[in-house]
Amino acid sequence: MTLRTDTLAASITYEGSARALRLDAPTAQALAAFEGTASAAGDGHVLTGPLSTANATALQAAFPALRPARIGGHRTSVGTGDRIGLATPGQARAFAAEGGAVMPVLAQQSIREMDRLGRSARTVMDEAVFGLVEAGWEGGFGADCDHIKTTEGIDRGLEAGFVMFTLDPGDHVADVTSGVTRADAEALPWDRLEDTLPDLLRRYAGTTLDVGHSQIRVTEQDVLTAAVKYGRAVVDAMRLYRHLIDAAQHEVEIEFAVDETAWQTSFFEHHYLASELTRLGASWFSFAPRYVDGFEKGLDFLGDAEELRTNLEAHHAIAEQFGGYKISLHSGSDKFSIYPLCVEATEGLVHLKTSGTSYLCGVEVVAAHDPELFATIWDISRASYVKARASYQVSAHEDRTPTSLEGVDLRELIRSADARQILHVGYGDSLNGTDASGASIHDRFLATVAGHQAEHSDIVAAHIGRHLAPFAAAPARI
Repeated sequence: MTLRTDTLAASITYEGSARALRLDAPTAQALAAFEGTASAAGDGHVLTGPLSTANATALQAAFPALRPARIGGHRTSVGTGDRIGLATPGQARAFAAEGGAVMPVLAQQSIREMDRLGRSARTVMDEAVFGLVEAGWEGGFGADCDHIKTTEGIDRGLEAGFVMFTLDPGDHVADVTSGVTRADAEALPWDRLEDTLPDLLRRYAGTTLDVGHSQIRVTEQDVLTAAVKYGRAVVDAMRLYRHLIDAAQHEVEIEFAVDETAWQTSFFEHHYLASELTRLGASWFSFAPRYVDGFEKGLDFLGDAEELRTNLEAHHAIAEQFGGYKISLHSGSDKFSIYPLCVEATEGLVHLKTSGTSYLCGVEVVAAHDPELFATIWDISRASYVKARASYQVSAHEDRTPTSLEGVDLRELIRSADARQILHVGYGDSLNGTDASGASIHDRFLATVAGHQAEHSDIVAAHIGRHLAPFAAAPARI
């Protein structure tokens, strides 16, 4: 595929697993911003160059569609992370075929994943740009610097040109399962909350919260519990928010996320978070609470679908009271049975995040074409699962999976529940490891997938397309 302007045509070429940027232009001057080898060709000029940051930046200057754009609060959107930098072409094809008006977020990775894989935020952006050129995608895209917990992570994302920032104060969410006392609430950092406990209680205690399908009478104990559980998270969220707003030199948009905690976000707790963040001056377009149980990595929804519907309807009703921001579904990949429900319950004001499921498409290609490499990845992922699962919502048991792959259908193994989760969360240790000869698994993985990129893109496009179709059916809302 090729991207074109009046003076430039860009495409990605393959020679085996080696990739390069090809640019065609009528004049040499049109190629001046790019690095590589240029020569005259017929009536024009051709440049062959590396997939470098300099060339990605020059492409973004030349092609407006390669500059990330804000999603906006009222447009259904889906993020499709790319851990290996080769999935974007297939993801873009899926949006073209099945995405309808859904906004694609095609540069998306958490700081945690970047660090585990030794990637920079700029690398994530560059690989998305080159993937979009390969796909010939001209429809625009979003870029999400995901699950940020530090101001340093914000600065990385800003420097790389990200426009969406998912701020995650989850480390400051408190365990209140054993109960909360007034003394616990009095110990909160009220100066940093710019508040007092008596004022907080006056605002909420005794009020009625409308959550659409029901109304909730808010008690003093509800307020104390919400404040102790989330008060310090509010302080940290505002610290990150203010740094981002002060540091940004371009337009940005914000999601707040408290989903990666062990404790469900009650409806009043969502209302408390939204009210307090608003009081302190924050604005955002998307919010990820901790939902009912059932969201696990790489698997369909495992909980009660009707309970989830009730849960989402209430969270959506609360969001509507604050201007209609979107409800964000993290760990959202492969939840095919509930996507229509999620769209209905939120009236299309929903943002879905997927990531590891695209990586598993690459694992399928490796299993088909380099089973020895797959066996090495399997052994490392299986051995590291006990440690890796601490960062994720998973329930796989490694002792239910084979230690030997002799006679095992590898494609079926990858698609089985336990193995899928083990591979899903074992990416860091496996891709950072070495094979028996001491060679980099990461390099072998990329070479294998890039050497079969057409097949890989077909697999990714089909799989992500299944995710998109229910969201494309969401009602348009301006």
